[in-house]
Amino acid sequence: MLWTFDLIEEMQRVPETYLKHIENTEGLYEIRVQLGSNIFRIFCFFDRGQLVLLANGFQKKSQKTPKKEIEIALKIKAEYENEKSNDS
Repeated sequence: MLWTFDLIEEMQRVPETYLKHIENTEGLYEIRVQLGSNIFRIFCFFDRGQLVLLANGFQKKSQKTPKKEIEIALKIKAEYENEKSNDS
């Protein structure tokens, strides 16, 4: 996983194999990690294009990303953005 995080940090354009935008969302991405036969997804979003904030993750067991996991990530993102705007 750390190798994938390093890749995202260092590369200007990260291949979709490792970082992919979630369709029909505003600014939500999934980090894709494969360890042996296990596949993991970690949702994340960016703050001012610099800071990657990790939301939630799960072990992927089917082709389709569970809608419930996307909803959890979007809620975390909205809470972060709301708290940040309240601090300003």
